[in-house]
Amino acid sequence: MKTEQLMTFLISPDSTVVEAMQRIDRNARGILFVTDGHLKLMGVVTDGDIRRWLIRSGDLQAQVQKFMNGSPRLIYRKDVKLAQEYMAKYSITALPVVSAKGCVTDIIFREQKETVVAEPNTGLCGVSVVIMAGGKGTRLYPYTKILPKPLIPIGDIPIMERIIGRFCEYGVRDFWATVNYKKSMIKSYFAETDHNYQMTYVEEDQPLGTAGSLRLINGSFERPFFVTNCDILIDADYEDLYRYHTDSGNELTIVTALKNIVVPYGVIHSSENGAIISMEEKPKLSYFVNTGMYILNSDLLDEIPEHTFFHMTDLADRLLSQGRKVGMYPISEDSFLDMGEFEEMHRMETKLNLKVE
Repeated sequence: MKTEQLMTFLISPDSTVVEAMQRIDRNARGILFVTDGHLKLMGVVTDGDIRRWLIRSGDLQAQVQKFMNGSPRLIYRKDVKLAQEYMAKYSITALPVVSAKGCVTDIIFREQKETVVAEPNTGLCGVSVVIMAGGKGTRLYPYTKILPKPLIPIGDIPIMERIIGRFCEYGVRDFWATVNYKKSMIKSYFAETDHNYQMTYVEEDQPLGTAGSLRLINGSFERPFFVTNCDILIDADYEDLYRYHTDSGNELTIVTALKNIVVPYGVIHSSENGAIISMEEKPKLSYFVNTGMYILNSDLLDEIPEHTFFHMTDLADRLLSQGRKVGMYPISEDSFLDMGEFEEMHRMETKLNLKVE
């Protein structure tokens, strides 16, 4: 491995959570090895470690040394021929190669020596998914003057069909779509598409917001279910997400994504009487944003008022005001793809390795 590539998998112990998430996005392997200034191995951090830390603390500025695994598995250069056998034995996918002094010189990834036909994932069999497909998609005008937003293609496949495909990979077969704007086109498209899942439509007579239409399907679910906007793709382990929701005791779980915003100016920090304390050039702000994907306990449908414009954020605010448990499931910035605007739609196509005309 070339030095430049190796460095994308290494991080210093005093780096922040935000920096670790960005580096994991860049290396696309879900893992970082923590090293000191001489590249001596100190620990390992995975995307799962980061997620657990954020759920527990919410601290984006914490140093990775606070939550790294300080006893990572490793292999010495003299034993490198045994790396694949070692990784298979301990069910690990990446192994740092270190020198006699403990400095990282390479990283070896586990090889799949033969093609294995994967068993179908049925972890979410019996779980329902509601796709909010009733909006006009005004940010994508004039495309949405012709097509409803759920049918706008990403590559050659409509975004809504891509969303469904992601859930089908986990065994989901029960889909619901809340529809309003150009609903006949949506229904006609899926009626003419071969598929192995059930699609039920919930028709809004008037716009009801991102949660109001859910009241129309009250009583249809016996277990927690997903709700997702029709213009996003979430790159995550949906089974792990669902397990987190049920294990945590949340009534509502919001999938959140890291968002980094750079202020394009020098920022002035001042005190009384206009005295300047310090200046900061183009600071970067980091927040978690609502992606538009949720998991709800089925009894929350009773909390949604009938025939009323009501957003998912209104539901979350109601629960929080009552002291009830609302949680988040954090993902990285690069794991959240939103086609709500043209620039983001092209980023989605690039991320999915689709040709952009």
